[in-house]
Amino acid sequence: MNKYHQLTREERYSITGLQRVGFSQAEIARQMGRSPSTISRELRRNSTTHDGRYRAEKAHKYARARRRRARRRSWFSPAQWQKVESLLRQKWSPEQISGSLRVSEEWSISHEAIYRYILRDKKAGGSLFKCMRIMPKLRRKRYNSKDSRGVLAGKRHISERSEAIEQRLQIGHWEGDTVIGQDKHHCILTLLERKTGYAVIKKLSARTTEQVTRAASLALIEQAGRFHMLTLDNGTEFHDYKTLEARFPLTCYFATPYHSWERGANENLNGLIRQYLPKGICMSKITQADCDWIANELNNRPRKRHQFKTPKEICHGSK
Repeated sequence: MNKYHQLTREERYSITGLQRVGFSQAEIARQMGRSPSTISRELRRNSTTHDGRYRAEKAHKYARARRRRARRRSWFSPAQWQKVESLLRQKWSPEQISGSLRVSEEWSISHEAIYRYILRDKKAGGSLFKCMRIMPKLRRKRYNSKDSRGVLAGKRHISERSEAIEQRLQIGHWEGDTVIGQDKHHCILTLLERKTGYAVIKKLSARTTEQVTRAASLALIEQAGRFHMLTLDNGTEFHDYKTLEARFPLTCYFATPYHSWERGANENLNGLIRQYLPKGICMSKITQADCDWIANELNNRPRKRHQFKTPKEICHGSK
């Protein structure tokens, strides 16, 4: 009997592609040289729960998460852990640390081992966990009630975007949201380019359509030629989007209310920003200079999907 081997990311993209052209599970298995049970199990275990569709990147994340929970721990020298701690306190993620050390050929450590180290440190009373992203708060499900959040006639739904946008092949497809402070008044506008991961952060003294439109317009001017599409949250502060479309060569789309995963890249950015602006902080004293500094910090962090190049390197190398 042949030994079973885990599916690779490339194989998961092959499954997605073959599904889209109408191949059955048996035909996919034949094309890939895999057993039908392997394909069946993959689709059953790693399809997304909210709509049942199989997406290669999400499937790969699900599979890796299961493997991470099952792996045995590795041990490293105190000097090596000191290096890891130093980078964690600079707010690098475990994956960024792991990838950078491997690329620089210093030594190799998995991000799973770093996560385990952080958990052990927390149980021992350490503070490394405070360097990590804050987990998002679960939202209450609203059963048997009509959702009227963000209702505005004529808005383009995210489902109207072309399939090419999902593949992040071109620069110019952005996501936008606001992050509010403790006083429910001062806040920030966050914009993220989907392909490069490049972030723009603008300070707002109020979460209003006027302030959001002004800040977004400034970002569009500063990033001239890099904005073509913008997918927004359903908050009413974005209801003046037609002004942006009239001023710039831009098309706006809106996510489904309470479906934060539809703007996953932007939600991830907001989580990273919370490392600098924790929940509960009042943003009244936060300046645009502070926002620019945070954005610069994030834009100079290495990213795994870019072979550990930074968003700034990728973005500034393209027009």
